[in-house]
Amino acid sequence: MSEKAPLLHYRLTGGPGPEPKDASKHRRAKAAGGGAGRCSESKADQKLGVVFGVVIPTLLSMFSVVVFLRIGEWRRGDDQTTIDKERFVVGQAGLYESIAMFLVAYLIITTTVLSVCAISTNGALDAGGAYYMISRALGPEFGGSIGIMFFFANVCGSALYVLGLVEAVMFVFGIPEEGATAAASLIQVLPSGYWWSVLYGTVLLFLCFIVCLVGAHIYAKAAFVIFIIVTTVLVSIFISFFIVRPVVVILPDTSVLNNTSLRTANFTGFQLHTLQSNLLPNYTVDYTTGAMMSFATVFAVMFNGCTGIMAGSNMSGDLKNPSYSIPRGTLAAVLITFVTYNLLSLLAAWSCDRLLLQKDYSFLGNINVWSPMVTVGIYSSTISAAMSNLIGASRILYALSKDNLFGGVLALARKTSRSGNPWASVLISWLLVQVVLFAAFMLLLLMLIHYFGPISNWGYISQALIFHQVRKYLLRLDVRKDHVKFWRPQVLLMVANPRSCTGLMTFINDLKKSGLYVLGHVKLGLLDGLPSDPLQSSYDSWLSLVDHLNIKAFVNLTLADSVRHGVQNLLFITGFGGMRPNTIVLGFYDDCTPQDNLQGKILVSTGYGFDTVCQTKDPREQRSPFFPSVRVAEETKDLPEEEYVSVIADAVKMGKNVTLARYFDQFNREEVLGSGRKTAGNQSMMGPFVDVWPLNLLRPDSHGYVDTCSLFLLQLACVLQETRAWNQTRLRLFLCVEAGCSLQEEDETKLRVMLKELRISAQVQMVAWDQVVALHWSQGGKETGNESAQSEERMEKGGAEKEDGVEAFPNNVAQLTDDYICAVNDLILRHGAPKPAVRFLYLPRPPADTSRYHAYLHQVDLLSRDLGPTLLIHGVTPVVTTDL
Repeated sequence: MSEKAPLLHYRLTGGPGPEPKDASKHRRAKAAGGGAGRCSESKADQKLGVVFGVVIPTLLSMFSVVVFLRIGEWRRGDDQTTIDKERFVVGQAGLYESIAMFLVAYLIITTTVLSVCAISTNGALDAGGAYYMISRALGPEFGGSIGIMFFFANVCGSALYVLGLVEAVMFVFGIPEEGATAAASLIQVLPSGYWWSVLYGTVLLFLCFIVCLVGAHIYAKAAFVIFIIVTTVLVSIFISFFIVRPVVVILPDTSVLNNTSLRTANFTGFQLHTLQSNLLPNYTVDYTTGAMMSFATVFAVMFNGCTGIMAGSNMSGDLKNPSYSIPRGTLAAVLITFVTYNLLSLLAAWSCDRLLLQKDYSFLGNINVWSPMVTVGIYSSTISAAMSNLIGASRILYALSKDNLFGGVLALARKTSRSGNPWASVLISWLLVQVVLFAAFMLLLLMLIHYFGPISNWGYISQALIFHQVRKYLLRLDVRKDHVKFWRPQVLLMVANPRSCTGLMTFINDLKKSGLYVLGHVKLGLLDGLPSDPLQSSYDSWLSLVDHLNIKAFVNLTLADSVRHGVQNLLFITGFGGMRPNTIVLGFYDDCTPQDNLQGKILVSTGYGFDTVCQTKDPREQRSPFFPSVRVAEETKDLPEEEYVSVIADAVKMGKNVTLARYFDQFNREEVLGSGRKTAGNQSMMGPFVDVWPLNLLRPDSHGYVDTCSLFLLQLACVLQETRAWNQTRLRLFLCVEAGCSLQEEDETKLRVMLKELRISAQVQMVAWDQVVALHWSQGGKETGNESAQSEERMEKGGAEKEDGVEAFPNNVAQLTDDYICAVNDLILRHGAPKPAVRFLYLPRPPADTSRYHAYLHQVDLLSRDLGPTLLIHGVTPVVTTDL
């Protein structure tokens, strides 16, 4: 499925339709039991579920930071300094503030996780889930820039985890360098030094690379083994609190914190006085800065242990069902870590005195039933975190390459194996991590020189090159990069007289959601012979009306010799770049007498339009001087009906969606939206209904419900439902079928599956319209011989006549009778109980033959007569509704 094409594969009827190019090949391969089918099945079988794909990677990523690395004390080189800057949280902040820190931290990450859940369940997810979610939320260009940073963050993270693991290995197995005070040991067999550390890191990274290169399923199995080890270590820690007897722990001599005469601390076991002494904070001096520790400083270090929540999301391309697995797996991992951290804090505060918590980072190993268990946990969790970052980086790079935001630069990264593993992205990511390993310390120095001291021309030149690349990238953010995933209606509402359409103006303000909203008006006339532009004095009145109606809209007025030319001008000049109207809304062309919605009110001028609205009963003051009086029944319209239909045809030719709004003089926003608010008894009433009829009712011989226009119809109704004011709205989707048709049950099933995948909550109602269709064929279904031959030829080619993928008004098929259209109108009315707030109907494209404009407008008039507030919509925007 292309993101720039509608979901045409959703065929809700059994009529003929276009077949995917590779559909027949796929069927033949499947029927023959060929290799392609087996490969597809094998690839599907290798997809990961909730536990292996999300829960385990996320748990390992979160546990690796706090539970082990933030607890152990490791010495480096001959200076015997501690590389970990964190005091154990309970030792510094006490139990009360520790729990408060975890609550605050998890409140922060839970909001992020809920956003991830919301985005991940909005439709199908591609590979590189974290980048994909950002791209969906912010747009592909902004998501791409953030995705690049996220990719390099994973690369650097993988390198740092490997370096940390090397440090931990060297502490236990490394031969002390000359001048070091550590005692020799039989297990200290590895040579020490910078290049030796790089070599060890390279070997460890290569092991991670091999696992990730084979595929996600091997990574999941390796992660599961590591998870078993880490879980065993955690269980041993918790058991140790209960079975280890009170013991005196000798504090490390090399701790720079241990500058007092106290060389021992107590593990007391579960004692009430120990718990009481650890309830309140007791901050000490930070040895790295010499400043006193505080809630903020301890929280800043502790919060690192709450990161890693995106480890499972990054595996989205390797999950069986990302929309199901990511939210459940991530939330489960967050809950497990929250309980673990708080339980560990409680047990530590209950059994260890304050001195032990503050001055011995490795106390969990000292009190463990088997001390090496904690070391095993450190090694396992760190190698897992390195693999997680490496495979996460590769998936993000693969997603970036598929979005083709950087042209052919990332073409190599798109290569995959037969099983779908992006091996090229894994290879590139591994090479970059290796570069970071070699240059970790040098990179830090170069960054400091580059950003804080460009003392030579090379510094300025490099900055200029960076600025040039950023500028070049930003210039790509133009209308050509507009992406349908982030589509919003950007509306141009044509207003003849604002007095008669205040209800429509407020409704469109809801419908546009966060999109562009422009009020357009055409004043008939020419500048020839006029002393000045007559529109300038009108802007203040229009803007004041916008403020009075409490809507967010721009105003664009134009002077033209005809309404048609004026609308064309507005469609050409309104907006800029990607912020241009994609939808034009017109009032309906009928014989109804306009109602003055501002009658009985005075618009008080302050020199800038009006700023107050006052009630008046004086007949002489019934009309405001700022807008002309509404047209009375005897007056002729400024716009002939042929020109009105020409405006619709022009807009469609210009690629704009067209909406005709009828009976919105009957629309009362407060009354409609008030039906869904809570009553005084605090019980929510039933919200208003919005009825959607996706079928082109003026084409009873059409085949298939889902085309560009019908999907746009559904999209627009969903956008309205997503707005805050209309969130209590309930959609009713009417599917017209013939009761005798064998595909009726299949049609309904397909529709419900599509709605479920699109996450659209709608009541599906099957409407039997056999009698209505029979009326059409019995009264108006006789075709001339020429028309019949043309109709049969079209049916053989795929069914209904279409223009640009959207069913058009019938030119040469059987003529529609007024009886048939009135029967359809009655069908809509009979299925409108309770009465909906607004109806969405399919508007066919105007005929190419201008002589049929009158018939077109007449039939649309009969179709929508007496239906109440109704939108007749012709959509040309191929919106991908899975990304609502």
